[in-house]
Amino acid sequence: MADMATQPSAPPAGAPQATKRDFLALSATAFAAVGVGAIVWPFISSMNPARDVLAMASTEVDLTPIATGMAVTVMWRGKPVFVRNRTAEEIATARAVPVSELRDPQTDQSRVQRDNWLVMVGVCTHLGCVPLGQRPTDVRGDYSGWFCPCHGSHYDGSGRIRKGPAPTNLAVPQYTFLTPTQIRIG
Repeated sequence: MADMATQPSAPPAGAPQATKRDFLALSATAFAAVGVGAIVWPFISSMNPARDVLAMASTEVDLTPIATGMAVTVMWRGKPVFVRNRTAEEIATARAVPVSELRDPQTDQSRVQRDNWLVMVGVCTHLGCVPLGQRPTDVRGDYSGWFCPCHGSHYDGSGRIRKGPAPTNLAVPQYTFLTPTQIRIG
């Protein structure tokens, strides 16, 4: 009986025998796969967008410090975005404009989500300049909105082109109200 306990059991008939060569082949294959993965991963990872690019994909803006009649400029995707808290008079003036008079016809209501908050990309649609009109001391043009001094484009209080060479209105980016006092642009 003691002799039987020390003898290894034989594999079942017809089963392949594992050899030292099989173990070495499996180990070498696994080592090679890990090595290829370690070499290829940095190349694949470098194709992902950088952290600074992902951070610019959207930006959140706190609207609390923007008093009625004031505006701020925030950066989004490397472009200035104008956020303006319009007065009741500015809203009424923008809505009183007949759409038929506009070169790029858009109603004021189609450009805003909430009446007093106007959000638009602050890049002139003529040659990409940044129009004046964000600061209280800026020249705001003939229509009390924004004025591009480079080529003379005049925008109204809704960012619509009214005079000058710019072909279209200032663009309205995609934005969402997260709370009544905070928006996410992008």
